[in-house]
Amino acid sequence: MSDDDGLEVATPVSRILMTEEAVYGLILVSGMLVISGTNAGTALNALVTVALTVIVFFAAHVFAGALARLAASGGRSGIRASVGSAARQTFGLLFVSIVPLTILLLGTLGVFDDHRAIWLALIANTIILGALGWWAVARWSTHWTARLIGALITASFGGVLVLLKAVVTH
Repeated sequence: MSDDDGLEVATPVSRILMTEEAVYGLILVSGMLVISGTNAGTALNALVTVALTVIVFFAAHVFAGALARLAASGGRSGIRASVGSAARQTFGLLFVSIVPLTILLLGTLGVFDDHRAIWLALIANTIILGALGWWAVARWSTHWTARLIGALITASFGGVLVLLKAVVTH
């Protein structure tokens, strides 16, 4: 979809996903999958650990964002508006955790075994990171090589954690 200037009109989902918080959230979840999967190794343990960590990091980012907005405005922006603005900006961190948490929930319910659920969630995050990299570069470049490089670089953050999990658990 385009507006009159020929620029792409962002959808609500793309506004959420095209933030550093979304990319950071996927990397955070991947790191927690590596750590939680090596401790108890159960999908339930990983589900609880990842969910609580994402909630704490979301709250911390909202708090820090609200403080920064209040400081930058000399308090004129107001607490409610500052918190609301920070929460909207940070929502991508929560949103991107839906896929891995769903996979971990399926592991907890026995659809996948624990080991497979943790690996699937980690691999899904890496694929999503790659897709976000491709999509972000596609917003400013029509060249498929630039998009591919963007996708590979973004996915490599998840890929490094996949390698770490393989090394730590074997």
